Amino acid sequence: MTHPFETESKRCLIVDDEAALRHPLARLMERGGFECLEAGSAEEALEILARQPVALMLSDLCMGGMDGRALLGRVRECYPDVAVIMLTGVTQVDVAVSCLSAGAMDYITKPFVLDEVCARVTQAMDKRRLLRENREYRERLELRVAEQAVRLEELYLGGIQSLAAALELKDPYTRGHSERVSRYGGQIARTLGLGAAMVRSIELGGQLHDVGKIGVRESVLNKPGPLTREEYQHIMTHPLLGWRILHPLLHHESSVLNVVRSHHERLDGSGVPDGLSGDQIPLEARIISVADAYDAMMSRRPYRAGLLAADALAELRREAGSQFDPIVVEAFVGMHCYAGSVALRATAGSASLRLAAGSGD
Repeated sequence: MTHPFETESKRCLIVDDEAALRHPLARLMERGGFECLEAGSAEEALEILARQPVALMLSDLCMGGMDGRALLGRVRECYPDVAVIMLTGVTQVDVAVSCLSAGAMDYITKPFVLDEVCARVTQAMDKRRLLRENREYRERLELRVAEQAVRLEELYLGGIQSLAAALELKDPYTRGHSERVSRYGGQIARTLGLGAAMVRSIELGGQLHDVGKIGVRESVLNKPGPLTREEYQHIMTHPLLGWRILHPLLHHESSVLNVVRSHHERLDGSGVPDGLSGDQIPLEARIISVADAYDAMMSRRPYRAGLLAADALAELRREAGSQFDPIVVEAFVGMHCYAGSVALRATAGSASLRLAAGSGD
């Protein structure tokens, strides 16, 4: 397979405002196997570089208009793979140092010896090749590291989700709770017009929102009756515990962490763990708060039956403005009302068909 740089690896651009100096240098480079392009000014050189790739540029330092130092800066900025050698009659050391500091690979003073030019060009091309190889190696290495990081994150997250699923298996009354909360949360987010990335974060946060219950005593988690005050305070440590478990892995997934940490905050500021109020509570957490509460009210417990959907929705509305975000509540209620009307129309349609079929018999 042809290397992507081979097509331009032997193309050279010579920049000098004196044609009498450009031509012999071009002939020398052609004898060395280069395809040579010539420019009589820095502006012309930039036009050539914009049209075709070049591996090497030999440029005079002192030219009319844009000088060689300014040209060097533009080439380093726009065409960093071009090896640049500066040519000049100025012999001051500070000039040479400034060109090298600006990114030139070498500096040759006039009048130059052709053999010296050949040696310097060879060194510059070798240096260019090594720099490119090192950069490509770093890029490949960074890509592999990034791929491995993603894979490790997937494996770790899969383990966390498995723990969350195992936690629910301990309590038959909340089995499937996190999946339902995730689904409700995604539906609310889409109803509110949130973007795909936020919907994904809310769904993932819904799956993981109760993962901190891993640290809750099983005697409290599975208690068959109402909780005491101490037991309730103990179980409500799970948002902060879940955040601590997930933060090392998902520190860049702030929306997911917001859901896990803040889904038991209340709009009136009396929630946990941070006592946030109003818009201080992230929207994603306010969404999962509604979804979580609805599913909890609908779930049957040993000491009470689950509520009917209409009663659970009415309770959400009663707590809107104090515990829940009213906008989120209305979006959720609207979803259920729409789904219910669709189901009712479908049922009515089926009954009409059965009635019509019966009358035809």
